[in-house]
Amino acid sequence: MMSRSEDGLETWPSPENNKVVIGEKLIEIFANQRRILEVGSGTGQHAVWFARHMPHLIWHTSDRHQNLDFIRQRLAAEGLDNIAGPLELDVTTTPWPGPAVDGVFAANCIHIMAWEMVVAMFAGIGEKLDKGGRVVLYGPFKYQGEFTTASNAQFDLWLKEQNRESGIRDFEAVDRLARDIGLGLIADYAMPANNQLIVWG
Repeated sequence: MMSRSEDGLETWPSPENNKVVIGEKLIEIFANQRRILEVGSGTGQHAVWFARHMPHLIWHTSDRHQNLDFIRQRLAAEGLDNIAGPLELDVTTTPWPGPAVDGVFAANCIHIMAWEMVVAMFAGIGEKLDKGGRVVLYGPFKYQGEFTTASNAQFDLWLKEQNRESGIRDFEAVDRLARDIGLGLIADYAMPANNQLIVWG
């Protein structure tokens, strides 16, 4: 549930809980990258944490129109020089705004999107990502049609109750989308709270 931090900014508990452990991996994954697009920046909590701890990166935030004010407020409060945006991004609309990038990151997005939007997202990434770029997704996945935990199966049911087009995605299907735009699997890290951090490049 969204709350307000001491400085009055809208805050979600999930990014606060996972930003450190994700950031530790991204420092290695994006060591040689320079310009990152975050798809679905939400309140900007991940963006400011990652940008602060990876000053060699220019971090481009993005989201749909209704979330841009949350991001603007957080970026203004933090005042970091290496965060750009926010870009208004609907993954189904082409062309995507902003410059070419050599890295894309998205957390807890694709199980909320309809599958057609996931397909569109990878098509957009294929147009925006420079050769040698990396794509990193964080969230829960199924493998060979099976949930990794009973709690993820319950979460999937809850997602579908909210929106029948949502749901935890099959890794194999998402990996196929990545391969269709010329990417290969680099790593699949098991993360806390039954999530994965998957890297393609």
